[in-house]
Amino acid sequence: MALYVQKFGGTSVGSVERIKAVAEKVKGFRDAGHQVVVVVSAMSGETNRLIGLANDINDDPTPREMDMLVSTGEQVTISLLTMALHKLGVPATSYTGSQVGIMTDSAHTKARIQRIETEDMRQDLDDGQVAVVAGFQGVDEEGNITTLGRGGSDTTGVALAAALNADECQIYTDVDGVYTTDPRVCSRAQRLDTITVEEMLELASLGSKVLQIRAVEFAGKYNVPLRVLSSFEDGPGTLIVADSDKDEDSMEEPLISGIAFTANEAKLTLLNTPDVPGVAYRILGPIADANIEIDMIVQNVAPAGDYTDFTFTVAKGDYKQTLKILEEQVLPELGEGEVKGDDKIAKVSLVGVGMRSHAGVASKMFRVLAEENINIRMVSTSEIKISVVVDEKHMELAVRALHQAFGLDKDDIESE
Repeated sequence: MALYVQKFGGTSVGSVERIKAVAEKVKGFRDAGHQVVVVVSAMSGETNRLIGLANDINDDPTPREMDMLVSTGEQVTISLLTMALHKLGVPATSYTGSQVGIMTDSAHTKARIQRIETEDMRQDLDDGQVAVVAGFQGVDEEGNITTLGRGGSDTTGVALAAALNADECQIYTDVDGVYTTDPRVCSRAQRLDTITVEEMLELASLGSKVLQIRAVEFAGKYNVPLRVLSSFEDGPGTLIVADSDKDEDSMEEPLISGIAFTANEAKLTLLNTPDVPGVAYRILGPIADANIEIDMIVQNVAPAGDYTDFTFTVAKGDYKQTLKILEEQVLPELGEGEVKGDDKIAKVSLVGVGMRSHAGVASKMFRVLAEENINIRMVSTSEIKISVVVDEKHMELAVRALHQAFGLDKDDIESE
């Protein structure tokens, strides 16, 4: 007998028929003798509908009331799924986040889990019941409902798996695993059997939307076996494992595990800025004060006492605000310089733990892009990642060319 925590996303419970199908899947695990905790999201589109209602009432609602509102979406789903399980003769109990004891801080709309009180749920599991838990939500010390941010149901699932010491946390979604890249962009993308937590963290942070990054962090921190599966078809999915658990045979280790990409980037450059100590802080400090996250940074080298160019990227949604801060606060402070911006860029990233033991990945990447006449505007590297900024119009071409060049195309992998 094993204990599984199974999380089903919005598309997986998007209709009555799909909720019934989830109930059948859960029944199959219980009939096999396993204990099951089910974490569910709101039905597909429901959270957006609730947000729309709020905006129709007040275009600036308080975060506390927004949490009170949007948390009801998951409450609908847990009730319907529990009813479906009862219909199949499966004993089950539904729990809101507060009822299951998911205690968070008080940061409404983006709360973080502090602890989980599992005693009641453990008793139900020992009594043979299925626990059906509302994802995405918890409660603070004052009893206020909180939410964990969009995609927070993944985090709920992994956190419960950690608290219960589950054998596996299974994330059911509308894809059948983690792919080498987005199959909608590269039709020859391949599903991965396994990927390390470290690689998955990089892919999630670089634009892959399969898993919420906080869920992957939780899995890595508490060593929770995490598997991504399809709600709509059977298959092994992709198992996300600790780096130490992956096959260490260097002859078999793939050089690159995946290619992530995003067009949600904008680039800003300050030209002719004084190359003096503290100038980077004088540029980025006001941006950080506005709670805008900086991604890539490049500063050109200049002779001492000369001028330099300072370039960085932000999310595209922060582009206009960042440009305004630079023009109205930073340039007057520096007393000289010029700002240029570009919100028609994209970031393409190679990710793989195999980079640690292989040289020449960057040079091969640059050669492939040069052969496609794709200009590289910025470069950023880490131990298992290389990211480049290119023109947005070249993003998909770059992904397909790199996918083929690094042997990730489906036919290439199958022939190995």
